[in-house]
Order: sequence, then structure tokens, then C-alpha cells
Amino acid sequence: MSKLVFIVGEGFEDSEFQVPYERLKKAGHEVDVMGMEAGVDVHGKREGVAAHIDMDASKAYPDDYDALVIPGGFGPDRLRTDEKIVAFVKGFVSTGKPVAAICHGPQLLIEADQVRGRTLTSWPSVRTDLLNAGAVWMDEPVVVDGNLITSRKPDDLEPFCQAIEQAL
Repeated sequence: MSKLVFIVGEGFEDSEFQVPYERLKKAGHEVDVMGMEAGVDVHGKREGVAAHIDMDASKAYPDDYDALVIPGGFGPDRLRTDEKIVAFVKGFVSTGKPVAAICHGPQLLIEADQVRGRTLTSWPSVRTDLLNAGAVWMDEPVVVDGNLITSRKPDDLEPFCQAIEQAL
């Protein structure tokens, strides 16, 4: 099975972390959770889910993983200020391995300067940011462009998870 890393920040969208995390673990994949500080718990914006941060970006290398998943909510906006996380995302995208981002998750891809010339989707409020960063934006449940897999919102979790599983 594959080894995946989720990048999660305080205020993440609960279901956008929990649903893919549980589904991928149930399928037998190994999953690590990265955040700004190892050993702490971060909480979903709906306060129904907590994620334990296994490591920060200084302890992880893109070559150690088969795929990267970035849940949305407020977490990506907070994480985009962490230079090590942004560098990890940039390095991971350059490997060509699957990178899945939902809702506000593409904010990390923008910060890592990895969307220019790519076609993505996102939560509607991230649309202008993507366009300004040189991406093509589509209003679709899931958009796959090379190794990038993006979705708009929690209602799109089923096709988002299917796209991740297909990429693995």
C-alpha cells in the first residue's frame, strides 16, 4: 500500500480531513499528519474533529511519501506562512506524485508557486487567487491536471476520494 502525508492546520474543515483520512487508512494506506508543530493536536473549524500532528516539515521529505493531501478550511491560510511547509509542498509537487487539495487547500499550492498554467478548482473565494496566480479555474466537483487533484467543497468528497484512490 501507499504512504501518504496530510498537511493540516488549525481550523481545517473537519470532513475534508476526516473523510479522506479514514477512507485511505481503511483501504490499508499508511498516513502521517504534518503541521506547524509536531506532537500537538489541531482542531477543525466545527470543533468536532481533532488531528494529531505527527511531524513538522523539517522532519519530512517528499521522497518518503507517495501522495500529499491538503484539506481545506482555515488551515491552509494559516499554514501558508510557514516557510518549511511551503517548501515541502513545492518540493512535493515537483516530484510528479499525486497532490490532492480541496476547498481552500489550493492556497498552499498558490503560495508554493505551483499553479501557473495548471487547471484547478477550489472553494469559490479562492478562485480569484488562483486566476491571479496564473491558473485556469473550473467549477467542477473534481479537476485532475497531471499530478494535481482538486475539489471545491465537502459535497465533493466522494469524487475527491475516488480521484485520490485512482491516482494511487
